[in-house]
Amino acid sequence: MKNLRSILAAVWRISVPYFRSEDKWAGRGLLAAVIAIELAIVGINVLINQWNARFYNALQERNWDSFVSEIIYFSVVVTVFIVLAVYQLYLNQWLQIRWRRWMTAQYLGDWLHHANHYRMQLQGDAADNPDQRMTDDVKLFVDRTLNIGVGLLNSIVTLASFVAILWALSNAAPLHLFGQDYPIPGYLVWGALIYSVLGTILTHLIGWPLVGIDFRQQQYEADFRFNLVRVRENSEQIALLHGEQAERERLMVRFGRVVENWLAIMNRTKKITAFTASYNQASVIFPYVLVAPAYFAEKIQLGGMMQTASAFSNVQGALSFFITIYRQLAEWQAVVNRLDGFEAGIVAARELADRDDRIHVNKAGDGAIDLKDLTLRLPNGTPLVTADGFSLRKGERTLVTGPSGSGKSTLFRAIAGIWPFGSGSITVPAGATLMMLPQRPYFPTGTLRAAVEYPAKEGAFTPAQISQTLELVGLPKLASQLDEHGHWNRTLSLGEQQRLGLARALLHVPQYLFLDEATASLDEPSEAALYRLLEAKLPATTIISIGHRSTLDAFHDRNVVLARAGDGFALQDSKSATAS
Repeated sequence: MKNLRSILAAVWRISVPYFRSEDKWAGRGLLAAVIAIELAIVGINVLINQWNARFYNALQERNWDSFVSEIIYFSVVVTVFIVLAVYQLYLNQWLQIRWRRWMTAQYLGDWLHHANHYRMQLQGDAADNPDQRMTDDVKLFVDRTLNIGVGLLNSIVTLASFVAILWALSNAAPLHLFGQDYPIPGYLVWGALIYSVLGTILTHLIGWPLVGIDFRQQQYEADFRFNLVRVRENSEQIALLHGEQAERERLMVRFGRVVENWLAIMNRTKKITAFTASYNQASVIFPYVLVAPAYFAEKIQLGGMMQTASAFSNVQGALSFFITIYRQLAEWQAVVNRLDGFEAGIVAARELADRDDRIHVNKAGDGAIDLKDLTLRLPNGTPLVTADGFSLRKGERTLVTGPSGSGKSTLFRAIAGIWPFGSGSITVPAGATLMMLPQRPYFPTGTLRAAVEYPAKEGAFTPAQISQTLELVGLPKLASQLDEHGHWNRTLSLGEQQRLGLARALLHVPQYLFLDEATASLDEPSEAALYRLLEAKLPATTIISIGHRSTLDAFHDRNVVLARAGDGFALQDSKSATAS
C-alpha cells in the first residue's frame, strides 16, 4: 500500500503541471471530452445489455416484427458507438501529443538550464540516459497514464451501472440447485466479486516481479543504445587502434544483459498469460453456469439469461480491470519510476548550484576577473586548486601552465560558472562576454554555417563574413560548403576543428577568450600564425590560454602556473612559483 501511494504521488507530481500550464485549457478540454465520450460509451453498453433481453426473447418467441425492430435499434446504437469510439481515439491522441510536447519542452528546459545537464553528470548521472527519459519514457508515460486512467474510470462507471442490473437479475432468477430455489440477494454480484478478487490476487502474485524486470529492461536497452552511439562517434579512434573486436565484445556483453533480462520477461509473461488466458476463458462460461439452472427450471427466458450473462461479463470485467492491464501496469510503474528519478536528478543538480557552500560567481565592475578565497574541489571533496587575491587583468594575455591533472581546465570551468564544487568567489565584469574553446570544440550536426555560428542562431553572420573568416584561419576550402549538412566533429580532423573553433571566436568577438589547449593539434608555425591572427583581429579581447609549449610564451604578457601546494595546487605568477 505504501508503494502504491508513492507511485500515485509520483504520477500526480508528474501529470498535474501540464493541466496547470499555459496549455491547460486545451488539455483540460480534451481530457473532459475523452471522459465524456467514455461515459457515453458505458451508457451505450447499458442500452445494449437491455437490448440483449428483448432481442433473444424475440428469437425465443419467433416474433418477426420485434426481431426487425430490434435489429434497426441495434444498428442505430452501434453507429453512434462507432462514431464516439473514433472521435475518442482521435481526441485521446491529440491530447497525448500536446501533453508530450509540453513535457518534453519542460524536461529539455530544466535539463539544459544553466549547465544543469553537466552538473547531473558530475553527480554520477544517477538519472542515466536522459535521452531515453525524454523520448521513450515521456511517450509511454502519457500513453499509459491516459489509457489506464480512462480504463479505470470506465471500470468504475461500468461497475456502478451494471451492479444494479445484475442485482435485480439475481432476484428475478434466484439460485436454483437440485430443484430448490435459494433466494440469496445479489448472488450474481457476489459471484462476480469473488471470481474477480481471486483472479486479481493470483495475477498480482504471479506478475509483480514484472515491475522490476521491466525497469531493468529499459535501463539495459538504453545502455546498449548509448554505447552504440559512442562507437559511432569515436569510430576513427577505434579504427586506428584496431579496437573493433574489443568493442564488439563490450557491446555483446551489454546486449547479453538485454537478452538475459528479456528471457526473464518471457518466462514471467508466459506464466501470467497462461493464468489470465485461462481466467478470461472461464469467465465466458461462468455466468451461464450460475444462471443456467434457473433457465432450465423455466424461471427466466432466454433473453433474461443472455442479459444476465452480458451484465455479469461487464461487472466481472470491471472488477478484473487490473488483471486485464497488469502487463501495462508493470511497464507504466517502471516508466513512472524512471521519470521520477530523472526529475529528482534535475532537482539535485539545481540544488547543487544553489547551495551556500559553493563557488559564487558574481557579476560586478568592469575590470579584471578576480578570484578571492577560491578553493576548487573534486566531487568527492578532495582539494584541487586554491587562489586568493588573484586577478586576470583586462587586456592582458595570460598563459596558464602546470602539471597534467593540476586543475587548469577545472579553473576555466569554475570561471564559466559550471563547476560547483568548492568555495570562495569569482567576480566577472558585469555584462562581459566570455567564450571557452576546449581542445576538442563542439559543433552541432547540421549546416557548416550553423556549426561556425554556434551558439548564435543560424544567419547571425553573413556568408561573406563567414567565408572571409574561414580563409583567415586557413580553411578556404570550407568557404564553399556553408550550406552543406554534416557531422563536422566526425568529418573534420582535430586540427581543422580547432581552426574552425577559432573562426567562431573571430566571428563572435568575445571580451574574454579562454583557450584550453585549443591549438594543441596544430604544428608550432600554424599555432603561431593563429595567435598572431587573434592579436590582430581581436585587439580588445583578453585572452587566457592553457598550454604546454614554451613557444606560447611569446604571445602572452603574463605566465601563471599551478604549483604544488599541500594536497592540491595553488595559482601563482611564474616568478613567485620559481622563487618558492
